[in-house]
Amino acid sequence: MNYRPRRPDDSLLRQRLRELAAERRRFGYRRLGWLLEREGHVMNRKKLYRLYREEKLMVRRRRGRKRALGTRAPMTLPGAINQRWSLDFVADALSDGRRFRILCVVDDFSRECLATVVDTSLGGVRVVRELDRLTAERALPRMVVSDNGTELTSCAVLRWATGRLEWHYIDPGKPVQNAFVESFNSKLRDECLNEHVFLTLAEARETIEAWRFDYNHCRPHSSLGALTPTEFAVLKGQQEQPPLEGQNHDRLYL
Repeated sequence: MNYRPRRPDDSLLRQRLRELAAERRRFGYRRLGWLLEREGHVMNRKKLYRLYREEKLMVRRRRGRKRALGTRAPMTLPGAINQRWSLDFVADALSDGRRFRILCVVDDFSRECLATVVDTSLGGVRVVRELDRLTAERALPRMVVSDNGTELTSCAVLRWATGRLEWHYIDPGKPVQNAFVESFNSKLRDECLNEHVFLTLAEARETIEAWRFDYNHCRPHSSLGALTPTEFAVLKGQQEQPPLEGQNHDRLYL
């Protein structure tokens, strides 16, 4: 007879190890083992390391700078105005070579461009100031989507968003996850920035703001059934309003 050693059933131990690793994502196997010991799961280091490796719980080495995580839940398409806004930056230059940037804010449902803020420097504090202005004019969105740029992961932005709304950061290097504002950016560059030479920052602000007005109020949008973003927003706003008292919207006309 050949003796075959049988390993004990470690399914509960493996489950608890996975739970602890999920809670403490930067803990290695030794530190996780100490937590297990506190709960009464005592084992030697070799067994702990074997389970740790088999469950593929190795801590990945960080590369590059720290990034804010935000929410990582899969995003669903917005179903109403002000449910989700998207933010991104576009860069351009004046005729003398001086660089400037544009903060673009888009409502993902109506495709309205809520703001095109033009300046030579747009840090986190300025982003928060513009968001305060927009939320005072419209409403506070449920979610904001952006990339992991330093302005949008700054302490000022994180403090402003905490307790107010969900802030979803897309994966680095995947702008397709912020497709609504990326689509807007391409139109802004093709139809405005590439068509004008700006002598001064004031001229750039005036021209880009005029184009934003035309985009919202005059330019038909293919994904909105050839309506402009403003027309679409007004239409959806009327559909969401409850009927006035005494009105019957279910009449039958013969």
